[in-house]
Amino acid sequence: MTGVPKDETRPSEKLATARNGASARSRSFFKLYGLATLITLAGIGLWELIIRLGHVPEYLIPAPSEVAADMRSDWPILEPALLVTLKEILLGFLISVAAGVGLAVLLHLSPTLRRAFYPILIGSQTVPIVVLAPILVILFGYGILPKLIIVALICFFPIVVNGIDGLRSVDDDLIRMMRTLHGTRWGIFKRVEFPAALPSFFSGMRIAATFAAIGAVFGEWSGSSQGLGYVMLAATPNLLTVRIFAAIVLLTVVALMLFGVVSLLERILVPWAPKGGAAR
Repeated sequence: MTGVPKDETRPSEKLATARNGASARSRSFFKLYGLATLITLAGIGLWELIIRLGHVPEYLIPAPSEVAADMRSDWPILEPALLVTLKEILLGFLISVAAGVGLAVLLHLSPTLRRAFYPILIGSQTVPIVVLAPILVILFGYGILPKLIIVALICFFPIVVNGIDGLRSVDDDLIRMMRTLHGTRWGIFKRVEFPAALPSFFSGMRIAATFAAIGAVFGEWSGSSQGLGYVMLAATPNLLTVRIFAAIVLLTVVALMLFGVVSLLERILVPWAPKGGAAR
């Protein structure tokens, strides 16, 4: 009687295969991030050593161990501030992605709009965001709205520019082939241009992910009573430098996590994208 063939692999062979897979993943992780991790740990150790040997006061520059201790003791203050800033970063980033992708597509599909608005888009980036932040607070108050606008303004520009470049750099042979197959303008965009430009869009999103925390802090500095930016601002006159460094560490972790999430989404949604950066 014919049945489903049994898996005749021995348990020892399965265990060896699993171990080999785990070892390969470990080697791949070390190849990508091992050197950067070692340099970071060495820098932290050197920082700690210099502060201890130089007897630098905590209110000037705290040692990494002091920052870690402050994060534990001041966590009741840092945690609610972190949640507020995290909300501003995530919502502002999502708004910038929607606005950036939409504007890039619109300017690509309409050459007239691109000639009219692309120079204005470039010129708008010459205005420092620290100048716009107080104006937005005056217009929209001290709530979350001006912070979201500031984060979106900082983040959407690299998404738009990278997206437009990606849409315009599609292979002309593919577009001509689609036209010979009687492809419509929308069909060419949907099946060729937009998929080919997705790696460029994600490159812009990765850049924007590192800027989002900066925008949130600028917004909180301009007018707020909560958030990590406010914690840093309130700690400055009291010389609580260690608390400022703790807030900086949390902002760095948030930015790195957002960068990692964007990179993971790119690997999942755009598997044909070339692997760049440390992967080479």
